[in-house]
Parts: sequence; structure tokens; C-alpha cells
Amino acid sequence: MRLLDPMLRKLLKRGELTIVGNDGKTYRYGSPDPELKPVTVWLKDGRAAFDIARDPALGTVETWMDDRLQLVEGEIVDLCLLIRRNRRWEELDRPAGFLKKTNRLRHLLNTYNRKVNSRKNVAHHYDVGNDLYRQFLDPDMQYSCGYFTDPSNSIEQAQLDKKAHIASKLYLQPGQKVVDIGCGWGGLALYLNRVADVDVLGVTLSKEQLAVARERAAAAGVSDRVKFELMDYRDLEGPFDRVVSIGMFEHLGTRFFQTFFAKVKELLPPDGVALIHTMGRMGKPGTTDRFMQKHIFPGGYLPALSEIILASERERLIMADCEALRMHYVYTLHAWYERFKANHDAIVELHDERFWRLYAFYLAASMTMFTDGGMVVYQLQYLRNRRATPITRNYMLDDETRFGESELRTPEPAPHPVHQSEFAPQK
Repeated sequence: MRLLDPMLRKLLKRGELTIVGNDGKTYRYGSPDPELKPVTVWLKDGRAAFDIARDPALGTVETWMDDRLQLVEGEIVDLCLLIRRNRRWEELDRPAGFLKKTNRLRHLLNTYNRKVNSRKNVAHHYDVGNDLYRQFLDPDMQYSCGYFTDPSNSIEQAQLDKKAHIASKLYLQPGQKVVDIGCGWGGLALYLNRVADVDVLGVTLSKEQLAVARERAAAAGVSDRVKFELMDYRDLEGPFDRVVSIGMFEHLGTRFFQTFFAKVKELLPPDGVALIHTMGRMGKPGTTDRFMQKHIFPGGYLPALSEIILASERERLIMADCEALRMHYVYTLHAWYERFKANHDAIVELHDERFWRLYAFYLAASMTMFTDGGMVVYQLQYLRNRRATPITRNYMLDDETRFGESELRTPEPAPHPVHQSEFAPQK
């Protein structure tokens, strides 16, 4: 505690954190805050405090996974929120030093995602088994930020509205060819074919995702129009009238941002349209923390908008529309986190308790990145020719309504036990 104690006393002003050391000594930090639940943890061995002080995010999750850190009061999301609230992005005048970041050289090495690295990185996260993701995603297996036209909507409705929102920005016409780079389990590709009468090629590096996507296309009787391949984006050959990529840009690595946009430009005809949906940071460029690099998204990085723009400018792609979704991922992650908790026993049976704790921490920490950290979701529309779409955004609004009305509103899901927290959507 000699290292951790001064760090926490400097950091914690809001909310109450109590730590019980392995020697029985009690340490108290912060002050009561109506927005934050009190948290008490027991550090069960003498080295746990050192491991946390050395790298707070990585140390906390690994000591919790190993049951060396025990939550006596509160749950893991309460602990994550307590830390993040005391270093809220909007309130800082300089970077906070509590959560450790990867240094620049290590970041560049970690995110140098050649084809072989990309395949390994994708398998690490997405090939852990489809049954895991079925435990907390919606039935369409949308593993990216939903779009909450009403914050009280179900996650099912938010993901359906997300697909309509994205489709509206593609300015789709019947019979066009679309490529979905990083197609996941195929839900968006099937949706675009269904509502806009387009042909879609979805590409992924995940064998688990590929199998499900192909099964879904066959079951829908559209395998001749919606196809899926195990393929790196760098191997694609066009042309395609439209390019869409949802939640894949985060896996490129900074060295390959321009490579990606060069490929997008190569795939599109002069009147083509691309839509990129990615998590990103509101501030300047940074690096990925060591917890995410080691356990969740090796090779991953959430880009600053300036980095995206610089790479696309070099390829003379026109950013015709930019939208920042600020709170939508909070509501999305809240729904996932609650379902993940509700399905604890099933997930432990699939994997084990350590794995459940790892992913619970990942979902909880990710929520706080969007409530108090510097992360948002960007949706960026790109053109090769400034005349490729109408000069106002009215077509987007019209198409979003049309696509939304073409699909029946989904029924509310079976209720899961939900603990009230600030993550619960409020009107």
C-alpha cells in the first residue's frame, strides 16, 4: 500500500472507496457522492496493492480474476465508475497519469497489423465461441454501438435502428453491389439486401463469424446475393458501388489507416459512397492501455478524428458527413453488461469464472470510457466525387424512415434482472 495509498489519496475526491489490506488495516478515500455507490474491496495478499499501483487497470482485473481482490461492497462497474468519474475527460486540463498507457514505441509495435497479425488478433477476440456472444448480444448478433432513437428502447430496437441509420447514409439504389468490411455475423449485410435490394459481399477474418453468416444467408434463401468470405480487406478486388465498415477500423492500427482508405478509394467507382463507423477518441491521438492490448483487443486502437481525417485526406476522399454518437454506446454497453451478469452461470459453464470476470470488467470499464472517458463513436461518410450524393441531408432522413418502416418493430426481450445505475437510459 506504500505505492497505492498516495496515488489514491491524490486521485479520489468524489465517491467513497474503502480498501481492507491483507493485514486487516483499513484505508478510506474520497467523500460521499449521491451519483456514486460506495465500494469496499479486500486485498487478500500483500502483493495485490503493488500489482494495482504498477498498472491500475491491468492490476485490478488480474487480481480480481485470481480472487486476490474481493469486492465486499459494490460491483465491478461501481469500482470502474468511481475511478473514471474522478478523472472525467471534460474536466481535465491535462492528461491524467493514473491509468497507465502503452508508450509510443510499444504502441506502434503492438498495432503493426500485417495480415498474419490481423488474423491472430481477430481470432483472439472473435473466435472464443459464438455461444459466448449469444449470451449478451441481441438475436441479430450486432456487436457494435446501437442507435437509441429513444433512450428507453430495448437493445433489439436500438440495433435495428442502427442498421437503418447506417443504410440511410449509403444512398443505396436497387441492384447495387456493396462490400461490408468486417461483416461480423452477417446481420447488416442481410439487412441491406432485405430493405434496399442490393447485393452484398461480407468479409471477415473470423472463422466462427463466417460460419454463422453463411448459415444465415442460406436459411434466408439469399446466398446468391449475400455472400461471405474469409478475407483480409487488403485482398479485396472491386469495383463496389458502396463500401461499409462497422467496428473494424479500430483493428487496423495507425500504420494502416492510409492503406485502408487507399483500398476504399480503389474499390469505389467515381460516384461511390463509403460509410465508416468506428469508436474513437474526442481528444488528440493516444495509445491503447495495456489491459485492452493484453486481454481483449490485441493490435487494437481507437483513433482520434484528426488521425482518420489525415489518412483520408491523403487519398483525396471527401468527408461528406460526420456524426459523433456520444451517449449511444453507454446505453448499448449497459444492456450488454446486465445480460452478461444475468447469464453468469451459463458463461461460466462455457468458460470459467476467471473468464467471466475478465469480460465483466471489459464491459464495465468500456461503459465508463463513454460516460466519463474521452471516447465516442464516429460515423463518417466518404465520397470520391462531391456530386455523388444530394446536396442536403434530406435523403438520409427519408431513407432512414423508409428502411425503418420496412422492418417490423421488434418485440421487447424477455426481462433480465437490471440493477439501477447511472448507466440505465433516462429520457
